[in-house]
Amino acid sequence: MTNTSVEIPALTHADIKPTLKAMTLPMLAGMFILMTFSVVDTFFISMLGADQLAAISFTFPVTFTLTSVLLGFSIAASTIIATAIGAAKNQSAQQASQVVLLFSLFAIALLSSLGLIFCDAIFKLLGATDAQLLFIHQYMDIWFVGVLLLVLPIVGNAILRAHGDTKVPSAIMVIAGVINALFDPIFIFGFGPIPAMGMQGAAFATLASWGFGSVAIIVLLLKRDLISKTVLNLVVYIKHSKTILSIALPAAGANMLTPIASGIIIAILARLSASAVAAFGVGARLESIACLVVLALSMTLPPFISQNFGAGFLARINEAYRLCARFVLGWQLLIYVLLALLAKPIAYAFSDVEEVRSMICLFLWIVPLGYGLQGITILTNSSFNALHKPTKALLLNLIRLFVFYIPMAWLGSELYGVAGLFIGFVIANLITAALAWCWFNRDVKRLSLE
Repeated sequence: MTNTSVEIPALTHADIKPTLKAMTLPMLAGMFILMTFSVVDTFFISMLGADQLAAISFTFPVTFTLTSVLLGFSIAASTIIATAIGAAKNQSAQQASQVVLLFSLFAIALLSSLGLIFCDAIFKLLGATDAQLLFIHQYMDIWFVGVLLLVLPIVGNAILRAHGDTKVPSAIMVIAGVINALFDPIFIFGFGPIPAMGMQGAAFATLASWGFGSVAIIVLLLKRDLISKTVLNLVVYIKHSKTILSIALPAAGANMLTPIASGIIIAILARLSASAVAAFGVGARLESIACLVVLALSMTLPPFISQNFGAGFLARINEAYRLCARFVLGWQLLIYVLLALLAKPIAYAFSDVEEVRSMICLFLWIVPLGYGLQGITILTNSSFNALHKPTKALLLNLIRLFVFYIPMAWLGSELYGVAGLFIGFVIANLITAALAWCWFNRDVKRLSLE
């Protein structure tokens, strides 16, 4: 593999805390911008009206489902490539990079085509009205076509992170986010010769940012020789395909459970009020910002774990996991206090409807209390994937969402309405975090004895 000027942290022997800090800090800026995509879209779309705001809320489970598939492939890329690097198998890492990108493109092309065909049926099942469906089509018809441009920014960035580089992926995400933020108001409301396109404008702005990310990533991967430039023979292709799919499919399945659960929650809320659906859509997008540090750690911790797993350094894995878990609990408690204090200003920024404002405040006063606990589960899921145990990550997510999260939310809604549903989220996160902590530590101890 050719040398590059990029400074790659010594993940298998440097001090753990400063190494994770050096990898995570650059990701924060990039993740912040990336996660503001949907928040920026939601903010500008909210200016169009309550129906448009509700419509964009209905799109979240569907867009997140396809994104979850890509995240599954990015997890496979990060895990397999970082493990190969830790074991000093650089050619294998290059080959895996090519295969995972090809698989990702094929999977997203297939799923987006199905989304276009069954768009009406999907959103009617979620509870969208005919009026809302009109606005949903304006956004999603464009989104489904352009989502192929998201493959390289997500999976390509994972390849760079597997090599220990988090600075460049962060810079690409920052620039892409700026492009989205600049084009959103121009395309939505019009400017000069550019006509106002409403919901369609928000979709076009997002596609423009993805297009930049795709070009930047492919140039970097080829320039740094991080991806095989020759067509692989069938034997090598099948070999890597099996390994990639063994991780990508369960990881994608685990990620897809979240939007499926969100769809069920939206259906429950739709029975209570349209304002509750709109508030949940705002809250779900704010959650990505509130959990920014957790999400950044969930992207930087796996390469660290995988490289050390490939090198056989299990004690470093256990120490890194515990360090991140303790930090996340303290950090998210501070975030909860901040959101609770700013709940009303945030609600007023996103809606001029009093009932929607009240629901947003209720969400922010209750749900973020469980974000630290949710962070433990997220870190555990990513750590299981990094140890090549994606089935356990899938099972943990399945238990969290369908054994605790949805049942407790439903029970809470039956007993205390919307407030009870939100309280159910917190209780479910508490139980799952305890389970995740015990399960992961037991597995690492077992591996060290083998």
